[in-house]
Amino acid sequence: MNFAVGLKPLLAEARNMESLEKQLICPICLEMFTKPVVILPCQHNLCRKCANDVFQASNPLWQSRGSSAVPSGGRFRCPSCRHEVVLDRHGVYGLQRNLLVENIIDIYKQESARPLHAKAEQHLMCEEHEDERINIYCLRCEAPTCSLCKVFGAHKDCEVAPLPAVYQRQKSELSDGIAMLVAGNDRIQAIITQMEEICHTIEENGRRQKQHLGLRFDSLYSILEERKKELLQSIAREQEAKVQLVRGLIRQYGDHLEASSKLVESAIQAMEEPQMAVYLQHSKELLKKITDMSKVSMSSRPEPGYENMDHFSINVDYVAEMLRTIEFQTEPLGEDEVDALGDGSEAAADEDRLESLEAPDAAEDVGPRQKPASSPHGETLTGTEVGGTQGARSWGAMGQRRHLMGGRRGWVCR
Repeated sequence: MNFAVGLKPLLAEARNMESLEKQLICPICLEMFTKPVVILPCQHNLCRKCANDVFQASNPLWQSRGSSAVPSGGRFRCPSCRHEVVLDRHGVYGLQRNLLVENIIDIYKQESARPLHAKAEQHLMCEEHEDERINIYCLRCEAPTCSLCKVFGAHKDCEVAPLPAVYQRQKSELSDGIAMLVAGNDRIQAIITQMEEICHTIEENGRRQKQHLGLRFDSLYSILEERKKELLQSIAREQEAKVQLVRGLIRQYGDHLEASSKLVESAIQAMEEPQMAVYLQHSKELLKKITDMSKVSMSSRPEPGYENMDHFSINVDYVAEMLRTIEFQTEPLGEDEVDALGDGSEAAADEDRLESLEAPDAAEDVGPRQKPASSPHGETLTGTEVGGTQGARSWGAMGQRRHLMGGRRGWVCR
């Protein structure tokens, strides 16, 4: 059963309504006319508000006149045909209202508000029997039809059912399908929400772990900076002591050189004395001074290699190797460690963990890994002397932690 003929009036009505709506569009706001609607002398229509906006734009001084004086009219051009519209002292309020257009707008809105299915029920007619309404449903052909088609037409051998019953059944099936889709959509939305929360948690955890990792490395930086400062101070102290000693010798030799030079000048002057009696009066004293000056011992000088500062060199290869093998911890943290990380006392928690890992045989575990370094006086420095008490405890605890974790390669970074 084809009921296209019944739809033709509906399509024609829809086209007519669309054409009518186009005629009811204001050329200023491009929307349907808003009452009151005014008609211009050129027979074009405008919303009064839109007409007033155009008038005010064309006559900007019209509103600025005093209220005591009677304003004169103004003029503006029709936006559709550009015809000049001359107004009296009442402005756009002096234009005539188009009541016909306003009534058409009211009728159009009433027709547009009517339900579509109600219009369809009024106009769905059988194609073969134009005066018969479609009121039954052919179950075999799965198509709506009319009673005459069942009695005389193409559906006389088919099983039919009342149209409302089929309508209600299929509507119920569609409603159940919609409910099932909505439930599925709700489940999918819940999964999406859960995964978004997981993403947010991952980002938050990553941010927090980055912050914790930065704090751990900042602690290592501070240890290295503190130890660097201590070692530099040791070098500076010995450098200053050696320089002061050598400069003291330089001053001593300088004073001796100055006195000797003055004595040489005095002897030369005495050698130039022409009178023998005068010369003999001063020669004995001068000879005694020369003898005393020559007896002064100037053997004090720095020993060979005194300027050498190579004994301040240190070996950090093993420390660098330890730093390169820092890895993340693979086993879960304990409750105490999690609480310590959560309340922001990372440094205190690290110190507690390091002290708890120390044991009486820690030196045996740490000793083979530590390499001796030279002291400023040529002596070997132990791990405690190289890294300081705090540094030795940190590296020793890290070594023992590695030992307790079964010798697994890589240092733990918490």
